[in-house]
Amino acid sequence: MDKFVSDQAEGLRRLLTRNGSRVVAVCGAPAGGSGGAGNTSTVVNLACALAAQGKDVLVIDERQNGLSVSRLAKVPDNGALGAVLSGKRFLQDAVTRTPFGFSVIAAPRDERISQDAAHCRVLLDGPADIVLIDTQLDRSGALSNLAVQAHDFVIVTRVAPAAITEAYACIKRLHYAHAIGRFRVVVNHVKNGADAQVAFDNLAGVASRYLSVQLMPAGCVAEDPRVARAHELSRCAVEAFPATAAARDYRQIAAELQYWPMPKASQFEWPVQPSRAETQHGLERSINSGAARRTETPLMQLAMSSPASV
Repeated sequence: MDKFVSDQAEGLRRLLTRNGSRVVAVCGAPAGGSGGAGNTSTVVNLACALAAQGKDVLVIDERQNGLSVSRLAKVPDNGALGAVLSGKRFLQDAVTRTPFGFSVIAAPRDERISQDAAHCRVLLDGPADIVLIDTQLDRSGALSNLAVQAHDFVIVTRVAPAAITEAYACIKRLHYAHAIGRFRVVVNHVKNGADAQVAFDNLAGVASRYLSVQLMPAGCVAEDPRVARAHELSRCAVEAFPATAAARDYRQIAAELQYWPMPKASQFEWPVQPSRAETQHGLERSINSGAARRTETPLMQLAMSSPASV
C-alpha cells in the first residue's frame, strides 16, 4: 500500500509539471450520432505507426463493441484496468502486447467510472511514451475521468456535411462539459485534399465564432477500402498495406504528433462555464453586429442552438 501511495504522489507531481507520457484522447461522436468517422481505425493505425517509429505506445480502449481495439487485438476482459487502478497489479503486467508493436488495456465503463483523478494518473503516467485513448463519451457527451486528463483532444470527422455537423456538436458538448478550448481535427476518408481543407476551415470558423474554441489541423487520411479490409483481417492498414495512401497519411500524422507543442500548465486551469443566458446573449450580439449575417447552413443552425440542445 505504501508503494501505491508513493506512486500516486509521483503521478500527481508529474501531472503538475506536465511530464511523463503524452496522452491523446481521440474523441468519438455524441451518443446517438451516426458515427462511422473512423475513430478506432485512427487510433489503431496511429498506434501502429508510432510503434514503428520507435515509440512505446499504450492504447486505452474505452469502446466496448465488436469493432473495438480490444476485439481487434484479442484483449481479454479480465478486470485488468480495475486491478491497476486499485494497486493490485502493475501496469506493465496488466497490458496486452499486440503483434503490431503497441500495448492495449481495456477500460470498460463499469471499471473506470468511480476512479478519481489521482487513481487515473497511475495509469496515464506509466512507462509509455504516448498513450492513445479511444474514448467513449457518455450520454451527455462527457469524457471519462481518464480521457479528460489528456494533453490533446483529437476529433475525427469526414468531409460530408452531416459528419461536419456531428463533429461540431461533439466539440460543443465537450467544450461545455469540460471547458476544453482547443481541439485537433483529423479529416478521414478524404478523396480530395482541397475539400478536406474547406471542411476544416468551415468547422474551425464556426467553432471560433460561436464557442471561442481553437481548432488545429492534425492532418487528413485518404479514402481507401484497404483500411476496412485490414480491420476485417484483424490487422492495421499501416502494417498490412504499408504502401497505400492511407497508410502514408497515418505515418505522417504520427510523425507530426510527436512534435505537437505540449499545453502549458495554465491551459489546464479551466474557466467557469458561461451560463446559458450569457451564451445566448453573446450569440445574439454577434448576429446583430452583422458578424454572422449570412445564409444559414445546417452547421450554423446547430451553432445557434442552446448548449443543452445538442
